[in-house]
Amino acid sequence: MTTPEPSLRHLMRMLDDTGLFEHAIGALPRRSHGYCTDDAGRALAVAVRAGDDAHALLLAERCLAFLAHAHQGQGRFHIRMGFDRRWTVDRVSEDACGRAIFGIGVAAAVAPWAHVRREARRLFREAAAFRSTFPRATAPAVIGAAELLRTEPGNPEATSMVHDALAGLPRLSRDERWPWPEERLRYANAVIAEALIAGGDVIDDGASVEEGLRLLGWLVQTERLGDHFSFTPTGGRGPDDPRPGFDQQPIEAGALADACARAFDVTGDEIWIEPLLLAAGWFQGRNDVGVSMFDPDTGGGFDGLRAEGVNENQGAESTIALVTTLQQAGRVGALTERTSQPEAARASSS
Repeated sequence: MTTPEPSLRHLMRMLDDTGLFEHAIGALPRRSHGYCTDDAGRALAVAVRAGDDAHALLLAERCLAFLAHAHQGQGRFHIRMGFDRRWTVDRVSEDACGRAIFGIGVAAAVAPWAHVRREARRLFREAAAFRSTFPRATAPAVIGAAELLRTEPGNPEATSMVHDALAGLPRLSRDERWPWPEERLRYANAVIAEALIAGGDVIDDGASVEEGLRLLGWLVQTERLGDHFSFTPTGGRGPDDPRPGFDQQPIEAGALADACARAFDVTGDEIWIEPLLLAAGWFQGRNDVGVSMFDPDTGGGFDGLRAEGVNENQGAESTIALVTTLQQAGRVGALTERTSQPEAARASSS
């Protein structure tokens, strides 16, 4: 199965001069629901990783500007803005703060445009005081900090964030039947494993890397059903829950793809390539219902997998999950192809 090329087309459809609309009606922005900080952070990351995509710079600039405006200080961000450009009265979401810092950290590390890197690094310094007791808030922030440390070793704010976070992130339970550190799988589960791997790698904490790899290996095995992934549905999954479960969300595929790509980058072990490609295959119809989870005409990802088919709305979160999965599959595939060429050349000359 050939992996499609990632495209920012639908994210540009969801973008205006203020930010990225959170929800969609089919393929059209649902303007009445406004904009969300979570999506700006995650879209910033896919924009700066988008290579030569003609839309990448504009998407990155708009998302970074939105995050700078949303920041209230000390790593606390407004979560939502209405179409009237007023912040809503929602209380601060620590998950949203963590995802904002994730995108800012990735942009500060790898944005191909100097002005975006510079402004992202300034904003990261301002937001790096963020700390949370919630794993799914802490984990994406750690991943963003780890990305920055890979390109700027010794960055004090990022180093402090990683050390503090690794001391508090959950670890393997002692229950051999259910080693996951929570009673139930919830949402974006693989982000916890990726944070342990990424954070442990940049501060030479081999024990954290090993814990993350073991958690990820168990999660891959648990989420797999035969030749495809049967992801945890919105209601979560416990050890005795029947399978498959619905409504399955694209964020699970995206988080697993990111974590498997991270595991490959850190270890060089090709065992992580197959689950990464299976995550991409989930979007292509290799799932419990056998239906495509994206629209090739728009480049958008569908909002959920149901027993009767798909939720045809193409919201920002779902499309970001699609794009990050395809980006990681394409990047890792290209890396392994390049490393295999010298071996093939030697074999043909012998």
